[in-house]
Amino acid sequence: MIPRPELLRDLSSSFELTASPTVSGDLVASVRTALAGLDPLPGDSGEIDVRRDAGLGEEAYRLTVGSRGVEIVAGGPAGAFYAAQSLRQLLPPAAYRFSSGASWPVRGVRIEDAPRFAWRGLHLDVARHFFPKREVLRLIDLMAVHKLNRLHLHLVDDQGWRVESRAYPLLHEVSSHRPRTAVNHYREPDAYDEVPHGGYYTLDDLAELAAYARSRHVTIVPEIDVPGHASAILAAYPEFGATGEPHDVLDRWGISPAILSPLPKTVEFLTAIFDELIGALGETPYVHIGGDEVVLDRWAASDEITAYRESLGLGGVVELQAWFLRRLADVLAERGARAVVWDEAFVGGGLRQDTIVMPWRGMNVGRRAAAAGHDVVATPVFPLYFDYAEAGSPDEPMAIGDAITVADVAAFDPAPAGWSDEERARVIGVQAQLWTERVPDPRTVDYRMWPRACALAEVAWAGAAGAAGDDFDARLGEHLGRLDALGVEYRPAAGPHPWQRRRPHRPSTVRVTEVMERIDAMTHDAESTRPSL
Repeated sequence: MIPRPELLRDLSSSFELTASPTVSGDLVASVRTALAGLDPLPGDSGEIDVRRDAGLGEEAYRLTVGSRGVEIVAGGPAGAFYAAQSLRQLLPPAAYRFSSGASWPVRGVRIEDAPRFAWRGLHLDVARHFFPKREVLRLIDLMAVHKLNRLHLHLVDDQGWRVESRAYPLLHEVSSHRPRTAVNHYREPDAYDEVPHGGYYTLDDLAELAAYARSRHVTIVPEIDVPGHASAILAAYPEFGATGEPHDVLDRWGISPAILSPLPKTVEFLTAIFDELIGALGETPYVHIGGDEVVLDRWAASDEITAYRESLGLGGVVELQAWFLRRLADVLAERGARAVVWDEAFVGGGLRQDTIVMPWRGMNVGRRAAAAGHDVVATPVFPLYFDYAEAGSPDEPMAIGDAITVADVAAFDPAPAGWSDEERARVIGVQAQLWTERVPDPRTVDYRMWPRACALAEVAWAGAAGAAGDDFDARLGEHLGRLDALGVEYRPAAGPHPWQRRRPHRPSTVRVTEVMERIDAMTHDAESTRPSL
């Protein structure tokens, strides 16, 4: 099973489960959703009996399969849902295909299980390349199979804005498309495909995505990345920029100097956007506000912004950025949501204490955030940036660098043993990132995401694999049959199929670990968070 349960003990008896099992007891809806495709039926004395135990955690469960059927005891709807996902993994891979009239033997087992981390996330960048609603719905289903429960959608960047705004309609009318896209290798001269690219989710789409995700115990975490990465926003509304000059939606990759102003009118603008997002998503516990890779030069050069900074009693533009992000976090808190930021925002200082920090530049800065009392979701480039190739080979499709393997992900420990108990307790989860500069279509999403996300699910639910006696590799080999049945075009262990070798990768001479050493060195003072262009 993936992820591995906390306890699994074989029993001598077994049971024959039909493709349309009856389900009775409490929490039936969660079980029926998890077994979608098997068409479970309600019943007074079903093959699957479900009941609640208030003594268990919300996501915890006990699953027993014996000669008289299946018993699920769960702490809440999420626990019942995950128990049913485990039950399905006890069936052959054919149980992941739509079936009619089939039945499968289920071996007798007793499973006692609960997750290690509350935040078990995947990030999808829909700003660099847009993925239609159907693909996000499918990803939610795949996350649910793996007991992953946070979908972080990166909705805006220099290269596009991806959600309808009724308050500021030029955002989706102008900022949601670009005339062409860079197709060059990393750090090579620009080359373009000359093909327009775009798309956005309506607010109704977002509401549907959120409701669908909630039914599968997945929370959508929207990201509006500010104040940098702002070219697309300023293409529609340049008056919210630091200079007021016109901008275009960016057609190349890399860091842009485009930056929103920190003035009150910008806060009012973003408040209206947050209200639209939260209104569409329903009550959402988290909103990511970015804070990464911000070029502050245009703030420093603006007399108006300088005067405003001085009126606030702030000593420099780094302090002003910290004030700006805290102001936005206050707005979100008034609406019942916690702010989430990338680690540059923590290094800049001044965060609300309840702000969650994602240390993408390494776990050293994550440890500092935890020691300062912030909750942390582990997101380091190595080994959790899935836009990196899985091998240093030209057979791989184009990637930003190489190599991050399934084994690298499986061995990762988000809360290292060398940290203090207090620091480890602040690590609330772990999340993999798929940035999509070089991920142009859903087939490439599958290739980059899976099976590395299987290893992520293992780490997030059960802890790092690879201990003595651990059989993760064998379990993953069996699990690939389930992915085949689900139609996932994952990367084979032996390397890509011929049709997966499009736009070949150019292997790097710099290892990911060397990159991590360099970017970790950037996290020791606020000024070093300012990228050079």
